[in-house]
Amino acid sequence: MAYWLVKSEPSVYSWDQFVTDKQTFWSGVRNYAARINLRAMKKGDEVLYYHSNEGVEIVGIAKVIKEAYQDPTTDDDRWVAVDLKPVKKLKKPVLLEIIKKDKLLANMDLVRLGRLSVQTVKPEEWEIVMKLAGEK
Repeated sequence: MAYWLVKSEPSVYSWDQFVTDKQTFWSGVRNYAARINLRAMKKGDEVLYYHSNEGVEIVGIAKVIKEAYQDPTTDDDRWVAVDLKPVKKLKKPVLLEIIKKDKLLANMDLVRLGRLSVQTVKPEEWEIVMKLAGEK
């Protein structure tokens, strides 16, 4: 299993809306590096849900339930979407400020590639985030 992080502004698509919807397709990505990450996602992979711009914090865990397919928001077949479902809200949101202060997370994509909307998360980074969130 691999780990990922997806970003959404809460005013555009919040964690609470995601939970209400019970699942969503992650579409509209128009960055080549993010597209590579979407294509690499496999069913069952776990995903950190990050509120960007407002809140700037990891708030929940989602799961990939359908692997990459043609993005329904465009006719351009170069772009893909995946389906995600919410798994759980974190006990404590993990603020970007806290992540940036943790030397063990200095190489995390969230710190290094701040604008990338779909990112990889290494297993050891996942474990640290889970501890910071009070999940372990």
